[in-house]
Amino acid sequence: MNNIDTVYEPIPHSEHLNNLVAITKEARKLIIDMAASETGCHIGGSLSVIDLLIGVYSKYVKDENTVIVLSKGHTAAALYATLYLYDLIEDNPAESYGEKGSLFTGHPNHKLPHIPFSTGSLGHGIPYAAGWALGQKIKNLDGLGIVLGGDGELQEGLCWETAQIIQAKAISNFIYIVDCNGGQNDGYVSDISPLHNLRQRFESFGFQVEEIDGHNMEQILAALELNHDKPLALLATTIKGKGVEAIEGNPDAHYAKIPERVASKWKRSLV
Repeated sequence: MNNIDTVYEPIPHSEHLNNLVAITKEARKLIIDMAASETGCHIGGSLSVIDLLIGVYSKYVKDENTVIVLSKGHTAAALYATLYLYDLIEDNPAESYGEKGSLFTGHPNHKLPHIPFSTGSLGHGIPYAAGWALGQKIKNLDGLGIVLGGDGELQEGLCWETAQIIQAKAISNFIYIVDCNGGQNDGYVSDISPLHNLRQRFESFGFQVEEIDGHNMEQILAALELNHDKPLALLATTIKGKGVEAIEGNPDAHYAKIPERVASKWKRSLV
């Protein structure tokens, strides 16, 4: 089990923020450890999305009617670190990540608690979360469908097909958080299939759109507190490999397997 104090109880805002920032640092250490496993991991995107995951789980982890889906499933290392640090799973994922027979597979494993849906093929988490939100609406419940996806993932047509359904069914209890790290498997999103006018695209599908710094915990929490009578899209600017200077902003850091000595150096350099 982890050694981080719970953040579930009401505490002053500044203390809450400091706790969350401390958790993100521990999460980054776990992600680096998983990159030092026999299989390595998708470290670049895991380090870009981790602040968003920690912020979202801090607010909604106890809401049984709300589902949180990591649609960019290749960053499972970040999800496992989050679940572990919030005491939602017992075992340290870094101790068996990627090993034969381990539940800590390279993409989210629904056999683990609090993972409702095994994602991997990009674009599939969005309709799952939208369907959940629609179900809550039909049953007059107050739960949300929350999905965390990537900007490269928006090249999948299914994302926009789902946005069309969200608009058609007026699914306002839906939050789409886009980890805009600018990178994807084979390079920069802007070089492969640019996403022009992303704000206007979401607005054209009836979304309320907010742009935030995806590494600024105060901005993340404030965005999650927004009242919205439309589906909410949070376009979060992030840095691939955030926290590890050697790989920050480098799309080649999409996946890495690193030696233990490098992992130790990177963990010591975290601020």
